[in-house]
Parts: sequence; structure tokens; C-alpha cells
Amino acid sequence: MPLSGTDRSARSARTTVFTPRLDALLRDHRGEDVFRLDADTVGVAGPELTDRILAARPATEHERPTFKPLHGRSIHRTEASHVMRAIGRDVRAALRGPGPGDADLTGEWPHVGHVHLRDLILGADPYRLRILMDRTLELTPKLTWTAIAIGAALPGRPRPGAPVTEIASLTAEAATYSDRRYAMGLYRRAAAPVCFTVSTLVASAYWLGAPFDDDTPNEHILYEAMRLLPPSWNILRNASPEYPALDARIGAGDDVLLLPLLSHRDPALWDDPDEFRPARWAALDPDDHPGYLPFGHASERCWGRHMVMPLAGMLLDLLRAEGLTVDPRQTTARVPLAGLLGVDKVRLVRPS
Repeated sequence: MPLSGTDRSARSARTTVFTPRLDALLRDHRGEDVFRLDADTVGVAGPELTDRILAARPATEHERPTFKPLHGRSIHRTEASHVMRAIGRDVRAALRGPGPGDADLTGEWPHVGHVHLRDLILGADPYRLRILMDRTLELTPKLTWTAIAIGAALPGRPRPGAPVTEIASLTAEAATYSDRRYAMGLYRRAAAPVCFTVSTLVASAYWLGAPFDDDTPNEHILYEAMRLLPPSWNILRNASPEYPALDARIGAGDDVLLLPLLSHRDPALWDDPDEFRPARWAALDPDDHPGYLPFGHASERCWGRHMVMPLAGMLLDLLRAEGLTVDPRQTTARVPLAGLLGVDKVRLVRPS
């Protein structure tokens, strides 16, 4: 069913307000290939150079977004893979199940979606673990590590064979206080980003594009939302000798900040780059379109992509089936400067 004029005007009346630093990047550097951000950091948004930089060497452990060293302890790729397989099986089990009954998804997003996903995927886990999913812990790492330290010290932790999720069962294998802290840190590192990313992505999609045509696939809506508001809006690579060899504008001591935020809106790569047009994805391939990096580079794709898309699609199905839309009284949503890019405090309501 095509959108009515009223529907279009409601969507076009919304204003997305970027925090000043992000606004300056879009204003000053969109369409540029390479540019200097500060004395020792070069920004890169050109798709060809981005491809060459990301293919030049693997990410180091300090550059990996999820599996950086934890409490000074390296997380080897085999262990990271084991953890991601565990949370992946938990996500698949949640998608097969009935889900929380009579869920009310109205209210302020992405918070409402985050809580729904937490309960859907991790509802069987003890409170000491589920509390690690609280969005307020994002305010400062100190809060997170305080919650982990207290939880690791409390008696009554999960035991091997307990009826908990697979990701929680990994904490049951920890015998010492130090190992429990480490295991709970991995739980937070693996499970929280899934719920954070999916709820933020769906909130952004609704803000940018709702109401949607009935025949618009969820995948096209999500690809377009990730184009305009890529959750992973930058990719950092520390100074490395491979990079000056690729482009003389990069110095030997320069860190490189790759910016999908800019390449996703580059007018040389996209028709009507600032417009939310999910129909464009009927003719585009998200895996090889130049400059499109919602899940990283082909040389090192994000392991969470196979969880994000099904969960986000499930949430979109629920919201669209209930006819929820953005509160027409809300005309502005802010995009804060954070590691996970997206709109904040979007109110979803049932039509009056």
C-alpha cells in the first residue's frame, strides 16, 4: 500500500540532530577521500583506500571492537569464536521460542527494545548476569566493572548443568574469583552488544522511515537505516608501516580512522544520499557496494551480523504487525557521540 501524503509529511517533519562533532564531520568532510583530523590522526572515507587499508593487515587485539583484552588478559580468537557460538545458539533458541507474552513495545526506544531482547534471549539467567545488560552501565566502565566484581564475589553462582543460557553456562565453568570476573566480563562483552545494536538499529529505522509501505521487506529497511546511521560509524586502525605505503598523505605515526559515517552518505556513491529510500536495495548488494560497511570489511566481517539481522527483523515484524509508529508530537531526535551510533529517546506509540 503506497504512503499517503499525510504519512510522508509526518516522516519528513522529523529532524535528526547530530552531536556537534559528528555534524562537523558530515559538514566538512563528506565526499573527501583522505583528510587530517588532528596532529596524529588521518580520516579516510574513500572506498578504494578503505578497502586497501582494511585488507593490509588483520586487526590487532586492541583494535577489535568486542574482544579487546579483558582485565589485562588477551582473548584469543578461538575463545572469542567459542563465546560467539554460544550467544549465537542462545539467539537462535530465542527466535524459535514463543517470546515474552503480551509484550508492550510502546514507549521510549531503544530502551524498550533492549529490555525486550534481554528478557527474550537471557530471561533464564540469574539476576547477577542480567544486570550486566543494563543500559545505565554504558555511562562509565567503572559501573560495569563494579557490577561484575560484586556479582563474581556473591555466593550462589550458576553451577555446571544449571538451566541457563549457553553464554551464562560459561560462567559456571569459572572456579576462582578472578576467573568468574573474567567470565562475567565476557558475558557482558558478547551479549550486551547484540541487544544494544539491534534495539538501536530498529529505533533508527523507525525514526528515519516509519510508516513503511506494506510490501517493503524488513531487510531493505534495515540496510537503509544502517546506511544513514551506521551503528559502527568508525573503524580505528593504529599507526602501522603498511599505511604510508598505501597513501603518502598518511604519516608513519598516524592512526587511521575509517569513517563509514561519511562513505555511507557520499553523493558519488549514492543517489539522494540523505534520503531514506529502502527501495534502492532491490538493485544493490549490501555485501559489495562500494563504501558500505555496516558489518565491517569483507576481510574481517563482524561475527554478530547473523544475529543482528534476524533479531531486528523479528522486532520489525512485531512493531509493524501492531501498527506502532513514531509519536507524531516528536519532531526531533538526537544522535549522541557514542561508540554505537543511533538516535536516542524515540517514542513509539499506537495510532490514536
